[in-house]
Amino acid sequence: MSAQAQMRALLDQLMGTARDGDETRQRVKFTDERVCKSHLLNCCPHDILSGTRMDLGECTKIHDLALRADYEIASKERDLFFELDAVDHLEAFIGDCDRRTELAKKRLAETQEEISAEVAAKAEKVHELNEEIGKLLAKAEQLGAEGNVDEAQKVLQEVEKVRTRKKDAEEEYRNSMPASSFQQQKLRVCEVCSAYLGLHDNDRRLADHFGGKLHLGFIQIREKLDQLKKTVVEKQEKRNQERLKRREEREKEERMRKRTRSRSREHKRSRSRERRRRRSGSSSRDRRRSRSRSRERKRRHRSRSRSRSRGHRHSHEQSSRHKSSRDREHSSRDRSRDRDKRDSMNGRSDSRRGEDRDAGDF
Repeated sequence: MSAQAQMRALLDQLMGTARDGDETRQRVKFTDERVCKSHLLNCCPHDILSGTRMDLGECTKIHDLALRADYEIASKERDLFFELDAVDHLEAFIGDCDRRTELAKKRLAETQEEISAEVAAKAEKVHELNEEIGKLLAKAEQLGAEGNVDEAQKVLQEVEKVRTRKKDAEEEYRNSMPASSFQQQKLRVCEVCSAYLGLHDNDRRLADHFGGKLHLGFIQIREKLDQLKKTVVEKQEKRNQERLKRREEREKEERMRKRTRSRSREHKRSRSRERRRRRSGSSSRDRRRSRSRSRERKRRHRSRSRSRSRGHRHSHEQSSRHKSSRDREHSSRDRSRDRDKRDSMNGRSDSRRGEDRDAGDF
């Protein structure tokens, strides 16, 4: 890759697809199914193992550093859950690698001479010490390349201690089996990258293996897979908690709505009851009023009838009294008239008598 292409890739990685206003590159979004989600998370095996003896070639999906930059910008605002796709991809790849490792172990068990369990345990101990030496040497080289000379010296001192333990383990292994069998190369399959390791490999060979790109690449893939699994579990728990929280909020809102509805219904019922009470009260008051009015009317009618009857009686009495008084007056008048008549008649008779007397005397 030329320097210009490297600069262009670096700008894409930093600024994304819209760094220079190129609309043709924006036709493919990072959310497209054709884009490799493992590449967006910087864990695609095609990128990590490129240039090794297990180079997988180009990925069938799109790899673009600008799309990765777009994803990193968008992931800060919201969760896209691309980790699930990356976990599925890496699990499938690691599963294939583990199957190859088991097949290699079976082939070694068929081709190599069978040894006792005790000798196998001693040989396994030598392999473990070789692996530890190789890892320490690779770490020391890395520290030296980074400029940490003091740390690299400390690691080399640990390497010397492990070498001493390895020498003792090899001596035990040599004494436990015949010399002819000991000279044969005992191989072992690396559990990380499924490469073959020899029991009698020197430190340089071990350092090249454990510090090589293939072995470190597999370590990176496996560690990334574990990290993504943890991330997925955490995000799922967080998402479940958010769902539960939203569900609780919805249930709370629903309860509040039910309460408000029940309160409104109760309020309406109370209002209707109050209206009925008022209506019944007003109707009872009206009935009482009407009853009182009717009673008052009856009283008035009775009083009127009584007053009328009394008036009739009084007038009748008065008329009867008047009649009786008039009758009495008439009768008294008649009697007085009769008296007068009688008196006049008596006077006349007396006068006649006197005249008669006078005439007799005469």
